[in-house]
Amino acid sequence: MDDDMEGGNLGPYQERARVFPNMRTRPYTPLIYRLFMRINIRVLFVLMLLGLGAIFYIGASTSPIIVFVFLVCIISFLLAIYLTKWVLAKDEGPPEMAEISDAIRDGAEGFFRTQYGTISKMAVLLGLVILSIYLFRGKTPQQESSGLGRSMSAFITVAAFLLGALCSGIAGYVGMWVSVRANVRVSSAARRSAREALQIAVRAGGFSALVVVGMAVVGIAILYATFYVLLGVDSPGAMKVTDLPLLLVGYGFGASFVALFAQLGGGIYTKAADVGADLVGKVEQGIPEDDPRNPAVIADLVGDNVGDCAARGADLFESIAAEIISAMILGGTMAQRCKLEDPSGFILFPLVVHSFDLVISSIGIFSIRNTYDSGVLGAVEDPMSILQKGYSVTIVLAVLTFGLSTRWMLYTEQAPSAWLNFALCGLVGIMTAYVFVWITKYYTDYKHEPVRMLALSSSTGHGTNIIAGVSLGLESTALPVLVISIAIVSAYWLGHTSGLVDESGNPTGGLFGTAVATMGMLSTAAYVLTMDMFGPIADNAGGIVEMSQQPESVREITDVLDAVGNTTKATTKGFAIGSAALASFLLFSAYMDEVATFAHVPFNQVDIAIPEVFVGGLLGSMLIFLFSAWACSAVGRTAQEVVKEVRRQFIERPGIMDYKEKPDYGRCVSIVASASLREMIKPGALAIISPIVVGLVFRVLGYYTGHPLLGAKVVAAMLMFATVSGILMALFLNTAGGAWDNAKKYIETGALGGKGSDSHKAAVTGDTVGDPFKDTAGPSLHVLIKMLATITLVMAPIFL
Repeated sequence: MDDDMEGGNLGPYQERARVFPNMRTRPYTPLIYRLFMRINIRVLFVLMLLGLGAIFYIGASTSPIIVFVFLVCIISFLLAIYLTKWVLAKDEGPPEMAEISDAIRDGAEGFFRTQYGTISKMAVLLGLVILSIYLFRGKTPQQESSGLGRSMSAFITVAAFLLGALCSGIAGYVGMWVSVRANVRVSSAARRSAREALQIAVRAGGFSALVVVGMAVVGIAILYATFYVLLGVDSPGAMKVTDLPLLLVGYGFGASFVALFAQLGGGIYTKAADVGADLVGKVEQGIPEDDPRNPAVIADLVGDNVGDCAARGADLFESIAAEIISAMILGGTMAQRCKLEDPSGFILFPLVVHSFDLVISSIGIFSIRNTYDSGVLGAVEDPMSILQKGYSVTIVLAVLTFGLSTRWMLYTEQAPSAWLNFALCGLVGIMTAYVFVWITKYYTDYKHEPVRMLALSSSTGHGTNIIAGVSLGLESTALPVLVISIAIVSAYWLGHTSGLVDESGNPTGGLFGTAVATMGMLSTAAYVLTMDMFGPIADNAGGIVEMSQQPESVREITDVLDAVGNTTKATTKGFAIGSAALASFLLFSAYMDEVATFAHVPFNQVDIAIPEVFVGGLLGSMLIFLFSAWACSAVGRTAQEVVKEVRRQFIERPGIMDYKEKPDYGRCVSIVASASLREMIKPGALAIISPIVVGLVFRVLGYYTGHPLLGAKVVAAMLMFATVSGILMALFLNTAGGAWDNAKKYIETGALGGKGSDSHKAAVTGDTVGDPFKDTAGPSLHVLIKMLATITLVMAPIFL
C-alpha cells in the first residue's frame, strides 16, 4: 500500500484494504493483572477463599443483614461475569472493524491511565491535608465517650477517603473497559439484526452497571463491618452503632473527588474532539459524521468512552455512595433520638435497598432478548420502547421489593405503622424517578414536539436554532423542579407523621422520610446506568460502521440506536440531577447536625437576613456559574486546537479527501488528551478550595465580631444556594444539549431536507453549541453539588 501511495495509484477507498493506526507501541496490561498472573492459580484460589472467608466473618460478627448484602453483591458480580463472557463471545466483524476498535481502545486506555494517574496524585495530596486537619481538630462528645482519639479518627477518615477514591476509579475503569470491547461487537451484530445489536449494547451496559452499583454497596458494607469489629462498637465504653456512619463520610468524599475530575477531564476530551471534528468535517468539508477522512474522528470516538462511560460510571458510583452514607447517618441520628432498642435496621436499610436494586435491575436487563432475527430495521420494535419495557419491569419489581424491605428493616414496636409511611416515601421516590425519566425523554426525544420544533427552527437559520434551543432548555427546568419540590415535601411529611418521636414527644422522622425517598429514586439505579452506558456504546458502533464503509442499511440501524442512546443519556442525566438534589438535601442536614455536635449548641436553621450569610449564598450561586463558564471555555479552547490541526492536515495533505492519503489520527488524540488534562485542573480546584476558603475567612471574621458560628452559617448558605443554582443550571445545560443533538439526528433521518441541507448545517451548529453543555458542564455540576456537600461535612470542624 505504501508503494501505491508513493506512486499515486490508489483506487477507490472502498475497494482497498482499510488499515487504521494503533495508538500504542505495545499491548498494555494493568499492573495488578500482571501481578495476579504471576501467582500460582492454586495459591490465588486459596487467597480468594481466605479473603471471602474474612469478609463473611467480619460481616457475621456485625449483623446478618451485612451477610445478606455480601451474598447479593457476590451473586451480582457472578452475573456480571456471565454478561461479560456472553458479550465477548460475539464476533468482532471484518478486520477493518476490529482495527478501528483497537485504535479506539488504545486511545481510551492510554488517556485513562494518564488521567487517573494525575487524579490519584491529587487524591493522595488531599488525603494528607485531611489528615493534618483531623489531627488538630476538636473531638465530639461521642468520640470522647468512646475513647476514639484524634489520630485514630484522622487515619480512619483518610483511609475511607482513599478507599472511596480507589473504588470510584475502578468504577470508571469498568465502564470504559466494557464499552471499548462491546462497540465493535454491536457494529458487527448490526449487519445481521437490529435487535441483536440492541441486546449486546444493553448487556454490555448491564455488566458495567452491576459492577458499579455492587462495588458501591459492598465497599460501604465492608468499611462499616470492619470499623464495627475493629472499634468494638456497642461494647461497654466503645462507640455506639448510631455514631458509626459518620466515619464513612470520607468514603463519599473520595468518590465525589474522583468523579468530579473524571467527569471534567473526560467531558472536555470528548466534546473538544467532537466539536473540532464536526466544525471542520461536517460544516467546512461537508463530509459525514465519523467519516474516516476526518483526522479527529478517532479522538471523537475515544472521547465517547472516557467521557460518557468511564466518567458516568464514577459519577453514578459517587451518587449511590453519597446517598447511602447520608441515609445511614440520618437513620442513626433518628434512632438515637427515638431511643430505639435495635437501630441497625434504620442504619443498614440503604444497603438492603440497593442489594435489591441489583436483583431487580438484573431481571430488567435479562428481560431484553433477541426475539427477532431480521436485519431489516422495520422488522423490530422501536429500541426506546424495548428499553422502556425493561425499565417498567424494573420499576414494578422495585415497588414490591421496597415495600418488603421497609417491613423487614423499619418495623419497630414504638411505631408499628411507621414502616408503611416509609414505604410510601419510597414510592414517592420511585415515582419521582419515573416522572424525571419521562420529562427528560419528552424534551430530548425527536418523537415529541419540543425537539421537532427545535429542528423546524433550523430551517430559518443558525441563529433561530440557537434561540429555540436556549428557550427549550430554560423551559425544561420547570417541571423537574416542581416534581422535586413535591417529592421533598411529601416524603418529609410522610416521615414526620410516621409516629416516631423523641423523648420530648416531638416527631423525628421527617428527614429520614426524605432519605427513604432518595433511596426509592435510586432503587433502579443499576438499570438506569445500563440505559446510560447503552448510549456511548451505540454511538461508537455507529462510528465504526461509518469508518469501515459498511452498507447504508447497517448505518441506518446504528443511527436509530445512536438517537435512542442520546435520549437514554439525557434521561440518565435528568435522573442523576434529581437524585443529586435529594442527596444534597440529606448531606446538608447531616452537616448541620455535625456542626451542632462540635459546637455543643443547636444549629437548626440558617438566617439569610444576616448580611454575611446572604453573601455566602451569593458566593455559592456565583461558584456554579463560574464553574460552568470555566468548563465550557475549556472545551472551547481545546476544540480550537483540534480545529487548527484538522484544517492543517486537510491543507497539507490534500489527498485525504480523495482517500489517497491517510489522516494522522494520533496527532488529534494527543492534542485532546494533553489539553483536557491541563484544563480540568482549574475548575476542579475551584470546587474544592472555594468552600474551605469561604468558611475560614468568615470564621476569622466571626471570631473578631463575636459570632462564633458565622463561618459555619456562611458555608451552609453557600451550600444551599449552590445546590439550588446548580440543579437549575444542570437541568438547563443537559436538556438543551440533548435536544440540540437529537434535532440534528431528526433532520439526518431525512426531515427538512436531510443531511447536507441548510437546515442540517444550522442543526450542526446547535449541536456543536450544546456539546459542552450536555457532556461537560452539565454532568459535572450535579457531581459538584454533591461534592460541595461532602467536603463541607468532612471539613465542618475547621469552620468553627
